[in-house]
Amino acid sequence: MQTDLLDQVTAKALRALIPPPRLRLSEWIEANVYLPEGVSAQPGLVELWPFQREIADAIGDPTLERVTLVKPVRVGFTTLLTSAVASFVANEPAPILCVLPAEADCRDYIVSDVEPIFGASPAVSKALAYDIEGDDRNTLTSRRFPGGSLKVVAAKAPRNLRRHNVRVLFMDEVDGMEPTPEGSPILLAEKRTLSFPDRKIVLGSTPVHEDTSNVLRAFAESDARVFEVPCPECGAHAEILWDAILWDEGQPETARWQCPHCAAEIPERYKRVMVEHGVWRATRPEVKGHAGFQLNALVSLHANASWPQLVREFLVAKKDPTTLQTFVNTILGQGWTGSGDELDDGELASRAEAFGLDALPESVLVVTAGIDTQHDRLEITFTGFDQDETAYVLGHEVIWGNWDDERTWADLDTVLKARWPHPLGGSLGLEAAVIDAGDGVTMEAVMAFCGPRARRRIMAGKGVSGTRKYLEPSRSRRPKETRLWLIGVDGIKTAILARLARPGSIRFSDSLPPVWFEQLVSERAVVRYVRGQPQRRFERVPGRRAEALDCFVYSLAARQAAHVNFAERAEQLKAGGIQNKLKPRNVIQSKFITG
Repeated sequence: MQTDLLDQVTAKALRALIPPPRLRLSEWIEANVYLPEGVSAQPGLVELWPFQREIADAIGDPTLERVTLVKPVRVGFTTLLTSAVASFVANEPAPILCVLPAEADCRDYIVSDVEPIFGASPAVSKALAYDIEGDDRNTLTSRRFPGGSLKVVAAKAPRNLRRHNVRVLFMDEVDGMEPTPEGSPILLAEKRTLSFPDRKIVLGSTPVHEDTSNVLRAFAESDARVFEVPCPECGAHAEILWDAILWDEGQPETARWQCPHCAAEIPERYKRVMVEHGVWRATRPEVKGHAGFQLNALVSLHANASWPQLVREFLVAKKDPTTLQTFVNTILGQGWTGSGDELDDGELASRAEAFGLDALPESVLVVTAGIDTQHDRLEITFTGFDQDETAYVLGHEVIWGNWDDERTWADLDTVLKARWPHPLGGSLGLEAAVIDAGDGVTMEAVMAFCGPRARRRIMAGKGVSGTRKYLEPSRSRRPKETRLWLIGVDGIKTAILARLARPGSIRFSDSLPPVWFEQLVSERAVVRYVRGQPQRRFERVPGRRAEALDCFVYSLAARQAAHVNFAERAEQLKAGGIQNKLKPRNVIQSKFITG
């Protein structure tokens, strides 16, 4: 009797020492995380898709130190990331750091995802409900709770990454993170976890350029898992890849997947059951402690990611290399390997066609200009655009005269006021222009010229490198009329190279001199290591000038400020509602030179 009692006491004591079975992270998420209205079209408990569950379980697996995800859009990664953060807050309180590319990303993530999801999920809101006595350090992007803290910071500022020691590190959109003065923000962030032997590092991104992609480089060091689905015909497993998606010519609705094993053509209606029975396969199983996942949107169960819908998007995107890159990055989850980094100016000149400012193509309904400022002249390239955004280089003009002579700027004003006869009737004038203000010597003169002409969309621009929008206002405190506009020159030059490699995407007037084409290809894209991190940049070909390239870049930036309804513009021209005016001479000399 005593022995039985002793055994019962011993068994009870042993059970107290053994922790209860640990829920997989995917199970915890589906039982505890809620999506409120406004965040999801289907509010309620999160229901993970089959391919999300293993990713979630890897994030929650204490035997895995790192998880890397190469992701497209439309696969629910943001919800998965937020749910994983919620799990650590509720179940494993610790210092948690989320790193995003920019401050605006951080604020948007907190307001649009973290706060609504945490507030709607009782398990998490309960964990955050305890106030730490005397603590007044909670802010929009920083929250302390018993046993840990949650901070969301931008990768752009090195001080954000110096100030924290964290056990759990989440980094999203790492391909949008550029080197800081102190080195790679990814490496800086990872160093903040070194004091924790049980650290967890989760890194994800949509890849951009294959040769400089942070997420692809991390994925190459992982066990490299791919998601494979069973074929309904033969039962063999395979990835659903883009080159196996077939459709009848002109009929995207016929899109289907061809099994690489039995060549059976599987229609879209079988996708859900295929994905539900899909499995992740590690292609490098010898790698331990680092789980890597690579997905494309072809397995997404979103209604707007059906195969017919993606085929429709591809057929539109393939018309332009810049939109095709977006499709490759965001839908296929692949890095872009653009061609055309080095082009022959003679071959480009041979594409010239019989059109120009005096003979506008009928489809051109918008004209912009880019002006390069030199100390003894101003150079201007005029570019037209049709409804498909094909760019027509219509002409190039030079105004000779010193930059500090008022007559030089008066001549430029005359040129920018010109109108050109249009085949539909009436005439076209300039819609927008960007003038180079990047030279510290000439900047004030450019700003003084552009200020009074802001309503005509004559803008002072300064080229900036890195991942930028084509055109965005600076944060200067100058009055709106004297605003300086920042030009994302790297993105525009990348687009130019890609489009030049595809004849017809950019078309040239036969009025352009040979030197213009030489200057257009005066730079080439190279990969350089900046503070230990590969970075794609443009470098000048020795001995070449670049005025034509700069002018063309500015004219493409100006297109972003020209908001035109093409149908209305065409009708207006046909009605002759815009009167013709004489166009100035092709090359104008300042009175400073001739007088």
